[in-house]
Amino acid sequence: MSNQSPVIGIIGATGHLGAAIARRLVQSGERVVMGSRDVARARAAAEALSSATGREVASGSNLEAAATADVIIVTVPFAAQPATMREIAASVIGKIVVDTTVPLVPPKVMRVQLPPEGSAAVIAQSILGPATRVVSAFHNVAAHKLATDEKVDCDILVFGDDREARQVVIGLVEKCGLRGLHAGALVNSAAAEALTSVLIFLNKTYGVDGAGLRLTGNFPAPT
Repeated sequence: MSNQSPVIGIIGATGHLGAAIARRLVQSGERVVMGSRDVARARAAAEALSSATGREVASGSNLEAAATADVIIVTVPFAAQPATMREIAASVIGKIVVDTTVPLVPPKVMRVQLPPEGSAAVIAQSILGPATRVVSAFHNVAAHKLATDEKVDCDILVFGDDREARQVVIGLVEKCGLRGLHAGALVNSAAAEALTSVLIFLNKTYGVDGAGLRLTGNFPAPT
């Protein structure tokens, strides 16, 4: 990466989570390129965000966003994850790819249904290959809350086999106004991915508007 702040590519940026993350990062001064399968939708979303924030926001296809960016955040549904990862694989070698995918399988989204591979994050790493630094995060925060200017009282667990890459992603989480925590190896992502179905159940059962995760205890900054 150059001495400038890295370019952050959002894959699936016209979806709820992708748009919310893009908005928070742009507001914090990050350089963002919004990607989508529909280039026209990506352009319209980027223009709207630029108008709202007074900052320049780039756009393009998912592949263009992946090729342009230094750090790529993938925010697509589980059903679209493998094809999306295969599409961008050649463009993200050596880069950090943040996978936000949760293996929800409609209609039973309130039941934990982890894939045979163990987690969506493991699927991402297997497709992208060992030269790509896969990190997973943003599983347990409600997109509609992240899309507001309000403080979101939620911790983000960050998983990955490369500690330096995890720290980069924790920095982006903090840019979004949330607390990021090192949560260990990429295989541990299964815990957060599974917890999403539990949170959906809690939301429905107790009428909660976007339950999130907040850990007790004093977590000093990692050294």
